[in-house]
Formats: sequence, structure tokens, C-alpha cells
Amino acid sequence: MELQDLFLTPFYLGIFYAIAFAVRKKATNAFTRKYFIPALTAKFVGAIALGLIYQFYYHGGDTYNYFNHVKVIFNAFTTSPSVGLKLIFSHGEYDPATANYAAQMEWYTAPKEFSVIRIAAICGLFCFNTYTVIGLMFAGLSFSGMWAMFLTFVKIKPLIYKSLATAVFFIPSVFFWGSGLMKDSLCMGALGWLFYAFYQGAIQKKRPTQSLIIGFLAAYLLFAVKVYILLSFLPPALLWVFNENSQRIKDPTIRMLAKPILFGLGGAVAFFATTRLTAGDAQYDVTKIGERSKITADYLYQTSIKEGGSAYHIGELDGTLTGMAKLAPQAIIVSLFRPFLFEARNPVMLLSAIEATFFLFFTLRIFWRVGVGKTLRYISSTPVLSLCFVFSLIFAVAVGVSTSNFGTLVRYKIPLIPFYVSGLYILENISIPKKTKRPPRRVVVSRPQLTPAS
Repeated sequence: MELQDLFLTPFYLGIFYAIAFAVRKKATNAFTRKYFIPALTAKFVGAIALGLIYQFYYHGGDTYNYFNHVKVIFNAFTTSPSVGLKLIFSHGEYDPATANYAAQMEWYTAPKEFSVIRIAAICGLFCFNTYTVIGLMFAGLSFSGMWAMFLTFVKIKPLIYKSLATAVFFIPSVFFWGSGLMKDSLCMGALGWLFYAFYQGAIQKKRPTQSLIIGFLAAYLLFAVKVYILLSFLPPALLWVFNENSQRIKDPTIRMLAKPILFGLGGAVAFFATTRLTAGDAQYDVTKIGERSKITADYLYQTSIKEGGSAYHIGELDGTLTGMAKLAPQAIIVSLFRPFLFEARNPVMLLSAIEATFFLFFTLRIFWRVGVGKTLRYISSTPVLSLCFVFSLIFAVAVGVSTSNFGTLVRYKIPLIPFYVSGLYILENISIPKKTKRPPRRVVVSRPQLTPAS
């Protein structure tokens, strides 16, 4: 951050809030309106805090690596706009006109990282390439999708809109790591829009063209930046759609016959989509996921040990999908409920440990009050709960197995948190009857009878 950030950030914040107040009426109703500005503010605070933490606590990191690349593109653009635009829309190819600038960018040939750099560079053109303002723009993009996620949950369960607002917007790790100049900001926004598009287009059957466009753009962004989020979300989302539609069949006999067919079709479509999306990808090809997970986990573990970081070990990976499946229970526990409080080694880990303790307490509380068997029946019979928990568990296994470092895990796992916590609130709402206040009992006081004196 530089002096430029100090002067330009308040000015652009004023512009962004003016836009927010202008669109709030169309994007909200009487119940959700009061959360719009506070939720956006949480994202802005997260974006600014992320920059400060990386500068003064970590002394560098991914967010500043992205910005250093953006600086190169901005310098190229100020020298020659045509060269700058060539860099923005390049795909790692060699071009004599851009070679001098491309040589200064380590991630020029890294498509996933350069997708983030490309978007940040476009944002930089509108704010004099100011780091904090670019971070606020990323926070705004993330907020747009998370607001769509919130509205979707509210349409499904309107009575618990207050709890859903907490689950989506106000969990610290989500608005901190999911804002600012990072991959995670774009991915959280895209995931929210994809969830919205599935619900509006495939379940509500409204605005099919709009839903298709939104869904395609959101899925493409996830594919370009973090395809494993898309791979984890598509199967439960497709099964959610088939489950919702099968429940609308009124005839119980036809519904019973159609349900396995719809489930089978949904599973087949999900499997085909996930395998075709990653075919030939050196990192995320389904046939190589086990091998890549082992390489990533071993690297992060050894690096964390050498640097005295927050490493964890859940078992030996053998580089196969079967090996990953064997470690699934440990991976779910570490992703959802760790680090434990006694494992916290620094302030960032302590915040994550407090969150994880809340998730553990909330989960055990529901199991205790409802019962394990009844809880599982509610989840299997309620389509949105199936989506929330199946996605959360799949994603928990994916990041828990391949990370081996709590510092990295706290950032990687944020896509599952809004779904998991929203699922817990919805489950609590439908499974635990609310105590109704009884009207005060009327006490009838009989008057003493006076007997005549004898």
C-alpha cells in the first residue's frame, strides 16, 4: 500500500456506497434490506484488512504477487494502450510486442493465476492502479454473488432470514479471506451466482435464458480460476435439482418409480460433467486427483515444518482415489472442526479455531437434540439440506486431504462454510420445534362469602 491508497480509497468508497444505495431498493425487500449495506461493509472491511495483514504481518504474499503483475500491465498500458490490452487478453503466448513485459511476470504462463491478474488489471485501469481500490472492486464482485446466494437461501427458507444472513455474510473467515485481491473473492462470488442460477432456472423454472447465461459465466469463472470448486459443487447441485423436481410429482407411485431414475440420470450427468471438465488437465484430471493431492499435501507439509508453520497430518496418502477415500473421515473433521483451540499458534489461527469450535458445538447440539438417525432422515428427505451437506462434505474431503497446513486450509475451505452453516440453521429450523409462549393464565379469585351473624 502506498500514499495513493490513502487518498483515493475514501473517494472510491464514497462512489461504491452511492452505487450500493442506488441499487439497494431493487435488490432487496422489506426483510433483507437492512442487511445490504452492513454485508457490503463487511466485505469492504475484509478487503482492506486483508491488504494490511499481508503487508504488515506476512510481509508479502499472493495478493501482492497479483498486484505486482498488475503493475507491469498498467505500466505497459500507460506506455502503449495496445500493448497493455494485448497483455490483458493474452494466454501465455509469445509476442515480440509484449515479450519485455511478459518476462517480468512469473505467472504469465499460469492460466489460473493470470485469470485473476487479467480481471485485476481491468479494474486497475479505472482507479489509477490503486491496490486498495482494486481490492474493494474484488470485494464488490464477491458481494454480488454472495447476495444472490443469500436471496436464494431466503427464498427457500424465508422465516430464518436473520440466521441465513449470519451464515452467508458475517462469519469472519469468509468475509476476510473472501474479499480483496485474491482468487477466493472471485470464486465466492461465482459460486453464489451459480447457486442462484440453478435455483431460478432449474427449480423455479423462471427466466431460463437469464439463468443459463448467469450459470454459464459463473461456471466458466470457477473453471478458469479454481475448477475443483466447480467439480465439488456440480454433482450435489444436479442431484438437488432432480430431487426437487421428483418431489413435485404428486402421484406417490410415479414418484417412487421416477426417483431412482432421476437420481441415476443426475449422477450420470454429474459424472460426465466432472470427467469431461478436467480431461487432460495435468492438475485436476479425475484420474490424477489422488496423485496431485499427495504431491500438494506433501509439499505444504514439508514447507510448513521447515518454516515452523501450522502443519497437520491426517495419515499417509498413497496417490490413489482409494487412499483419499480412506482418509475422508479425518479430512472432514480437520476441515470442519479444526484447528482446535489448543492448536492455535497465532492470532489468525485462533480466530479460525474459535469458528471451528462454534461449528462443532452447533453440529453436536443438533445431533443431541434431534438424534443422529432423525437428523440424517431430515437431510436425505430435504433437497436443499442434501445439497448443503453433500457439497460441504465433498469439499471438506478435497481440501482436508490435499492441504496439510492450517494456514492454507482456513482460506481454502471458505466456499463450504456458508452452505454448511446455512444447512445447520435450516436443519435446526425444521427439526427442533420452537417453544411458543403460552398466554398468561387467568387466576379467578373468589370472593369470600359473608355469613350473617347469629
